[in-house]
Amino acid sequence: MTQVYFHCSNTRGVLMDRRGTSVASLSEACEAATRMMRSLVATVSLEDWRDWAVHVSDEDGEEIVILPFAFVLGKAH
Repeated sequence: MTQVYFHCSNTRGVLMDRRGTSVASLSEACEAATRMMRSLVATVSLEDWRDWAVHVSDEDGEEIVILPFAFVLGKAH
């Protein structure tokens, strides 16, 4: 198991994940990031998530993968 962190950012700011999540693989980390993005997008807010991205980092702060929120939102019409 590896501890990973899901930091969200756009050009205006960063939301830091200080707790992290234990995962067994890169695919599990990507699945957890996708679930987190879907949860944030589904929350009622005024935030436009299209320009946000999730930066998945390991315990050493090394970035593993970046997933744009557009991945779960699809193309704008």
